Amino acid sequence: MDDQKPHIPRTVPRQSWTFSPEVNAEIRRAAATGIYDIRGGGSKRRLPHFDDLLFLGASISRYPLEGYREKCATDVWLGTRHARRPIHLDIPITIAGMSFGALSGPAKEALGRGATLAGTSTTTGDGGMTEEERGHSKILVYQYLPSRSGMNPDDLRRADAIEVVVGQGAKPGGGGMLLGQKISDRVAEMRDLPKGIDQRSACRHPDWTGPDDLEIKILELREITDWEKPVYVKVGGARPYYDTALAVKAGADVVVVDGMQGGTAATQDVFIEHVGLPTLACVPLAVKALQDLGMHRKVQLIVSGGIRSGADVAKALALGADAVSIGTAAMVALGDNDPVYEEEYRALGTTAGAYDDWHEGRDPAGITTQDPVLAARLDPILGGRRLANYLKVMTLEAQTIARACGKSHLHNLEPEDLVALTVEAAAMARVPLAGTDWIPGRGGGY
Repeated sequence: MDDQKPHIPRTVPRQSWTFSPEVNAEIRRAAATGIYDIRGGGSKRRLPHFDDLLFLGASISRYPLEGYREKCATDVWLGTRHARRPIHLDIPITIAGMSFGALSGPAKEALGRGATLAGTSTTTGDGGMTEEERGHSKILVYQYLPSRSGMNPDDLRRADAIEVVVGQGAKPGGGGMLLGQKISDRVAEMRDLPKGIDQRSACRHPDWTGPDDLEIKILELREITDWEKPVYVKVGGARPYYDTALAVKAGADVVVVDGMQGGTAATQDVFIEHVGLPTLACVPLAVKALQDLGMHRKVQLIVSGGIRSGADVAKALALGADAVSIGTAAMVALGDNDPVYEEEYRALGTTAGAYDDWHEGRDPAGITTQDPVLAARLDPILGGRRLANYLKVMTLEAQTIARACGKSHLHNLEPEDLVALTVEAAAMARVPLAGTDWIPGRGGGY
């Protein structure tokens, strides 16, 4: 036995963090195809977000409100700066712009129905206004994008507000995509495009190049609509302090800031994951710009990008926003990525909860498709009820938190009601690290 070699344990194989299986798979895909990856949705990486904040409920130093017996209001006015007909919403949660083309006709109708039941607004997205959406949306915001697809003065006048889209959180500085397989006869007619041909929208508006030109464009839109409609300006979260300030100086009634967790119908994956700021970092900077100009609450701020729950709503409002906007969450409420279609998702090479090839138009849930057979799977009446239920729950959750903090209106929530769980979140949100009075970076910056 003495001459027997000792047992030497084998080392455990280690995967590289830098060259993970996902990274290696993308390298092999790029090497095989020679094209970049296109997908829908928002950033999938773990980013500092509203989950990294906590509320400080009332006890002795603050007096809570009693359950459902004491009122906690949720309404919000948008567009009070210049518009003759500002918008009054029952809840501070709006539906973000998602185009007919990216989404099916039944999906757009369901969004309109759900928003109306909940007392809020929905938004057209690129490509124009459908009759279903206008007919079922009590309050409809018309998006005015660089592509100008489907844009006409009559629809501007039929809308309740106009949103000038400068950028999106998923792709600030980049244009939109709608690939040919989703450009049906109806989409082609609405956008004045040939059927089946890719549309790649410009990354900037064709008739203005800066804030001075934007001011002229806003005035044109006001004149077209007889100064009735609020004019929003939407920017992707990249330089929210300066972009918010310039939008206000150009005459915007409402500024919409979209963080990098915000979704898109289709763009380059490298764009989604590597360009922009987390939503949490955008809010305090946009609020600071409004405060420095003396326009906080006079020009309303809508925040979007990864809003999922009433807690997220309450936290965004506590940081200074007037309202939030949801897109991906609204799609999930309608049935997007539902495990009931797991077998079909697997046939597409993915799984429920991970499906993001919205540009291909093969969505089993019938939401991000123009295939009439797939689109028919979504019942717009049932979908509208599901969305309304979800919006109701979000509102009740936000009210519950506000009452616990002693607030009689959601807009009375404030940064002093919040603490952060991480140094990163404390620095971005500009609230203390939990258990301390330390706000990282205070005294520097803007």
